[in-house]
Amino acid sequence: MSNPVIIPISERDSTVRNRAQHNQQKQPDSCNEKGLQSHNHKPEVSAGMLGESSVVILLLGFMCLVRILVLISVQQLISSSSSSTGHFNALRARKHLERITSVGPRTIGSPENEITTVNYLLDQIEQIRSESETGPHSITVDVQRPTGSFSINGFISYYDRVTNIAVKLQPKTSAQHFMLANCHFDSVANSPGASDDAVSCSVMLEVLHSLANLSTPLKHGIIFLFNGAEENNLQASHGFITQHPWAQQVRAFVNLEAAGVGGKELVFQTGPENPWLVQAYAQAAVHPFASVVSQEIFQSGLIPSDTDFRIYRDFGNIPGIDLAFIENGYIYHTKYDTPERIPTDSIQRAGDNILSVLKHLVMSDELADSSQYRHGNMVFFDLLGVMVVVYTARFGTIINYTVAIATVICLCKKCTLTSNVGVGYMYDLGCAVCWVLLSWSVALLTVRFVVLIVTLMGRSMFWYTHFHAAVCLYGSAAIGMIVLIHTLAKNLYYRNMSRVYLADLFFNVSLLLWCSVLLILTLYGFCSAYVPMMMVVFPLISKLLLKKHFRARVFTPIQGRSGTKTPPDVVLALIVTLATVILSTYFLHFIYLSRSMKRILAGLGSVFTVMFVLVCCGLFFPYSADPSCPRSCPRPKRIFVQHTTRWFHALNGSLQSSDSGLCISSVDYTDMQHITPHIPQINDSIRWHCQDHLPYCGSSRKSWYLPAPEVSPEAPLEFRLLSRQETEWGTVKMTFEVKGPSLMSLYMRPQAGASLSGWSFGDRTPQFNLSEGYFISYSRGLDAPAWSFWFEIQPPKSSDASPDEGLISLAVSAHYFSGSDRHSEQLESLLKRFPAWVFPSSWISTYHMYRY
Repeated sequence: MSNPVIIPISERDSTVRNRAQHNQQKQPDSCNEKGLQSHNHKPEVSAGMLGESSVVILLLGFMCLVRILVLISVQQLISSSSSSTGHFNALRARKHLERITSVGPRTIGSPENEITTVNYLLDQIEQIRSESETGPHSITVDVQRPTGSFSINGFISYYDRVTNIAVKLQPKTSAQHFMLANCHFDSVANSPGASDDAVSCSVMLEVLHSLANLSTPLKHGIIFLFNGAEENNLQASHGFITQHPWAQQVRAFVNLEAAGVGGKELVFQTGPENPWLVQAYAQAAVHPFASVVSQEIFQSGLIPSDTDFRIYRDFGNIPGIDLAFIENGYIYHTKYDTPERIPTDSIQRAGDNILSVLKHLVMSDELADSSQYRHGNMVFFDLLGVMVVVYTARFGTIINYTVAIATVICLCKKCTLTSNVGVGYMYDLGCAVCWVLLSWSVALLTVRFVVLIVTLMGRSMFWYTHFHAAVCLYGSAAIGMIVLIHTLAKNLYYRNMSRVYLADLFFNVSLLLWCSVLLILTLYGFCSAYVPMMMVVFPLISKLLLKKHFRARVFTPIQGRSGTKTPPDVVLALIVTLATVILSTYFLHFIYLSRSMKRILAGLGSVFTVMFVLVCCGLFFPYSADPSCPRSCPRPKRIFVQHTTRWFHALNGSLQSSDSGLCISSVDYTDMQHITPHIPQINDSIRWHCQDHLPYCGSSRKSWYLPAPEVSPEAPLEFRLLSRQETEWGTVKMTFEVKGPSLMSLYMRPQAGASLSGWSFGDRTPQFNLSEGYFISYSRGLDAPAWSFWFEIQPPKSSDASPDEGLISLAVSAHYFSGSDRHSEQLESLLKRFPAWVFPSSWISTYHMYRY
């Protein structure tokens, strides 16, 4: 960052000397009396003063510079095809993408996923094998259909005969060590899944083609895993890494994912530890895009999501790199995730990077024994997509502390003139810090108050399709409050002090505050401490270069699917405010240099007032579905709609009650307020009320419910108790069998006093899941046998027993996401009534609750 302080150091030094002379004549009684300057220096002080227009021009110039840097970074994507190495063919990869997505959604267990897509991938792999048969490499293909279970985040995930296509590429002389390249070809329901994750599988097919046809043999081998069950709790990757015999030879992996549609693919996770992987990416990637900040945010849990990276890390104990497309997350996991929205340049860019990185890794010595190179974390970030800066976290700590010490030394020099001046400067610095913190606090409170008004008026998420409106509304409020507080400080508290002195003082305050952030992040071991380090080091260097003796020598799409509990306007307003605070830190001194800020405050007030009125009038509608915009315009509202029937059975097995209806759940904070004008029947009068004693109750607790006829799947769920026996240690063991669709959920809640002591899932240790009891997610591939399981329950003591309730409530929910059973006449009729800007993900489900 270039130095924003434009006052020559000689003027500041003379100011300090005059201050020392003044303090020797009179001891100041308050901070307001400090900083009085000699009349002989008024011309120098005046020369340092800025008009309002100058301040605005400087600020606009800085913003233009930031914008230019962003455009340069984006240009790296546009120019990627022209700078391609020529080994990766994006057009051929696009043909794979179009063929894979042409079958529509590919949910686990559906023929589209288990047969059509699998056959296409196998055909393409066979063609590559035949084409490269005379080359130095051999290709082995294995179709794995594993069965297993595991626990993650307190939930049990059980899978049965899910599909993996594993392709081993190795020199014909064989190899002992392998890289793993992973993608998944399944998709969420109701979405063609072009970006998540068909494009990655298409890229992997073309990378396999390129590597298989190399004339020089690879040093190590590569296993390309096309897994068919990622969307339902990362199951297929678990089946491979824990059960496939090839998994024992895997030393590291690269996982290809998506959190958006197209754009750059970001390295957002690496490790654990193993810095050689990041160094390999930095050396080999043709168009690098990586940030340790993304890694620490993702691994902190702030983003409620997981990828196959976690499975390989936690269950395979192998290091890796996680890459994901991140642009245009508005249409991720919707019907708009189609191939035409993924630019060919994005495919070319990803292919160039992955091909180059994989080739580098399999030719490296580190892959043979990666455990020798497991020594700490790395700091890494790219510079405008041109190169990646990489250094060890230990070296980063040294840099950070060096910068912090240099900042402290620079600030302490102000205290070495005379004792009076030193103490006075420290007092001024403390007062200035208080004013800065006060301005930030007032800005945050003001923006929070604006958010509260906007939310109460029902205008939440107005920014979803008009992000600049949020910047104008919240940004003008935040900037206005910061400018107002510092203007009041200048005119009231600092009215008798030199503006040049104040500008220098508040510039040093910015250095001090960023230095404090730097020290805190470094002490807690955050690799992302490089960000405040750069916020300190570049202004500090620029300031030192002005010395006399040197003179000659950019979280919005995620908020659309972040749930209904936390107001997303609070999150976005906080982000805008924090961005304002960060960008303003080195511009506060301009407020003290300027003659007046009245016009700037008036302008900010006008912008805020106009935007506030427009937002409150409902001008900015949150959602859109513009068909004329092929790639990035749709901003749909996401909802879930399921036609469900529930059956409740008594303790003796008889049917006690039942109900059936259309259950509608909103994925974002606005609920149904924008849908009600189009479908008046969906309003708060039909809110779903879930009984607390029921396990999960068959749907989300915040839903809307329209009565509808009972569903009749062609393949209804079959559930039966196979055996019940009392064990010698006093527990009751029950064994069950379930036949149903490819996706089911099991919920169990022991009655008061009873507890589960064991079961057949995961590590066989029951894990209680919050208020819902015990939860098990089940999925299967085709031709899987009936699902059987058992559990042991410890009966309650006789005093706690309730013979009318039994020992346990057990519910099975069946979800029909594919085939003819996923539709009903009532469901289709309701879907047609939703406006075009709504994306309803719909399916049929049944819920059976039993007591034993």
